[in-house]
Amino acid sequence: MAGVARLGVMLSGAGRTLVNLAGAIARRQLRAQIAVVIASRPCAGCDRARELGLPVVIEPGEIPAPRLAALLAEHQIGFVALAGYLRLVHVPPAFQGRMLNVHPALLPAFGGPGMHGLAVHRAVIQAGCKITGCTVHLVDDRYDSGPILVQRACRVLDTDTPESLAARVFEEECRAYPAALAALVEGRVSFIGRRAVIAAGE
Repeated sequence: MAGVARLGVMLSGAGRTLVNLAGAIARRQLRAQIAVVIASRPCAGCDRARELGLPVVIEPGEIPAPRLAALLAEHQIGFVALAGYLRLVHVPPAFQGRMLNVHPALLPAFGGPGMHGLAVHRAVIQAGCKITGCTVHLVDDRYDSGPILVQRACRVLDTDTPESLAARVFEEECRAYPAALAALVEGRVSFIGRRAVIAAGE
């Protein structure tokens, strides 16, 4: 597919975010193609990738930056999307500012090691928050600490369970992640300090 960004997706779980990104590409909301899926373990996300006809590479453990750089170069990857990837990523120098992650809370709150999946939503409810949401951010060498590109919010209801809140936050992720990726691959992201500024698309 000429003229589009080649995207690598890194995952560890069910692959819902992978499917969301593939759908955004099919709807032409994201001018990219998924060229490789890198998994930290065999998982349902690997099965979903194969169903989509995508090559899958399983790399257990933390991947050293030189190995990750070589793997991305092998598949001619331009940008990387973390999609429920549960290992610390050692970002190769060539991919500084070219890797994104989506987190199921409004960072910098409820981030860091161990804060993923239902643990995040349970912590949000226990803290008595009235608003939560998702954050799409650039990846650096620490968990959930890179500059923020896009955030979307939703209410926390008095009746919420971690599972019901997770479902509502994921709806926001499905909107936020393709939008942030599109801005990045189209070169519409600039920075004032750590603050990301996204220019309007065509």
